[in-house]
Amino acid sequence: MTYPLARRSRHTLGRQSLTAFCHTGGVHPEMVRRLVTLGLLEPERDDAGNLWFDGDQVLALARVRRLRAGLGVNYAALGLVIDLLDRVAALERELRDTTSRRIGGRPWT
Repeated sequence: MTYPLARRSRHTLGRQSLTAFCHTGGVHPEMVRRLVTLGLLEPERDDAGNLWFDGDQVLALARVRRLRAGLGVNYAALGLVIDLLDRVAALERELRDTTSRRIGGRPWT
């Protein structure tokens, strides 16, 4: 069973400026800049150097905040934890797909 890390809203769609992103995510711009520096968020930069965030970055921010609050993982270790969680999810998907193909394409439950 999976749980969403953040609710999707009209704000999670499209590109957002740093100010709008911080408002949507409920964080201070300096915190967002730190997360970008650590590689935990991946914004685009325009010609003026301004940060722009896609909708999936709101969900990435929610994931970072949840791991930090729920597990007490420090910001430096969050990258490793997120990478490991992504690998586990990919392996589970692969296993589910392989098992599904082996038993005729239908789940056994």
